[in-house]
Amino acid sequence: MPYHQFIKFNVIGIGTIFSSTDTVCTLQVLHQDETPLLYSLVFGEGVVNDATSVVLFNAVRKINVSTLGGKAALTIFSDFLYLFFTSTLLGVTAGLLTSYILRGLGFGRHSSVREISLMILIAYLSYILAELFELSGILTVFFAGVLMSHYAWHNITESSRITTKHTFAAMSFIAETFIFLYVGMDAFDYEKWKMSTLSSFWTSVGIYGTVLMLILVGRAAFVFPLSAIANFKHRGRPVSSKITVKHQVVIWWAGLMRGAVSVALAFKQFTLSGVTLDPINATMITTTTVIVLFSTMVFGFLTKPLIRYLLPSNTSNNGPSRTTSLKEDMTLPLLSFDESASENISRAKENISMLMERPVYTIHSYWRRFDDAYMRPIFGGPRSSDLA
Repeated sequence: MPYHQFIKFNVIGIGTIFSSTDTVCTLQVLHQDETPLLYSLVFGEGVVNDATSVVLFNAVRKINVSTLGGKAALTIFSDFLYLFFTSTLLGVTAGLLTSYILRGLGFGRHSSVREISLMILIAYLSYILAELFELSGILTVFFAGVLMSHYAWHNITESSRITTKHTFAAMSFIAETFIFLYVGMDAFDYEKWKMSTLSSFWTSVGIYGTVLMLILVGRAAFVFPLSAIANFKHRGRPVSSKITVKHQVVIWWAGLMRGAVSVALAFKQFTLSGVTLDPINATMITTTTVIVLFSTMVFGFLTKPLIRYLLPSNTSNNGPSRTTSLKEDMTLPLLSFDESASENISRAKENISMLMERPVYTIHSYWRRFDDAYMRPIFGGPRSSDLA
C-alpha cells in the first residue's frame, strides 16, 4: 500500500477508534432518581456506543483507500448497515433460542448449574458464530444479553438469577481490569516509544493536543446540535422532558473519556499479537495510550466536581416521588447493577401499573401490547397485567 494511502487509512481508523466512549465514571456520579432523563441518555449512549464503534471499525477496514470518495462513503455506510443488522439478528436469535429452551423445553429446570451453563454457552456460541461469519461479536452478544434479560431471566430460579448477575458483573470487571493493566504495562514499553515517529517532546505534545482537541470539538458538534433538535421536536412537552444546557454539558463531558474498547481496537488494527515493527503503527499505539490514560485520569477526576457544580444534589430527595411525570419515570434504565433484583422488579411493577392507569400511545406501548400477546407466552416473563 502506498504511503499516502496508508496515512489515509490510519486517519480513518484512528477516527473510528476514538469514536468509542466510556461513560461509566459519569454514571457513577449521576443520581438516576433526581435526573432520570439525563441518566437514561448517558446510560443509553454508553450501552450502544461501544458496539456501534466496533461495527463501524469493521466496516472501515474493508474499504479501498485508493478510491476514497463518495463511493467509498456509501460502501462504508452499506457495510455498516449490513454488519449492524445481521449481528443484531444473530444476537436476537440466540436470546430467543435460550428463552425458548428454558421455558418451552424445560431444559435445566430446577438445576442452577444447567440453567447458568446454558445461558453462558449460547451467549458464547453467538459470539463465535459472529466472528466466524465476520460480523460484530460484541453487538451480537449485547442483543443476546438484552433478550435473555427480558425473557430467559424469568424462566430460571432465583438462585440462578443471583448467581448469573454477579458472575457476569465479576467477569466484566476482571476483563476490563486486565485491559487497563495491559495499557499500564504497555505505557512503559520503551521500544514502542523509541520506534514512534514523534522525534521530539514538543512534536508529541502537539500531536496529542491536536487529537484531544478534535475529540472535544467533535463531541460538541455531535451533542449540542442533536440536543437542540430534540428540544425543538418536543417543544410542546413539559420542561422536565427537555434537555437543558447543563444536561447537554454533562452529556458532552461524559463522552470525552476513552476506555478499553479504544485500546482493544488500536491493538487490533496497528499490532500483530501486541507487537509492531512499523514506526507509524507504533505512533498510533502510543497516541491511543496517551489519550486513554489522560482522558481517564484527568477527565475522570474532574467529573464529580463538575457534576456537583452543574447539578447540585437535592439532599431532601430520598427517592422518586409518586408525582414524578410518567415520561420521566419510564426513562429509568432497566439494566442496572446498582440495585437488587427485588428493587428492580418492584420499580418495574410500579412503572407498568402507572402505564396501565395512564396509557401512553407510543412505540413502547405498542411493543408492550405485542410483547404481552405473542412473545411472553412463548418465551417467558410476566405480562404487564400480571404486574399491575
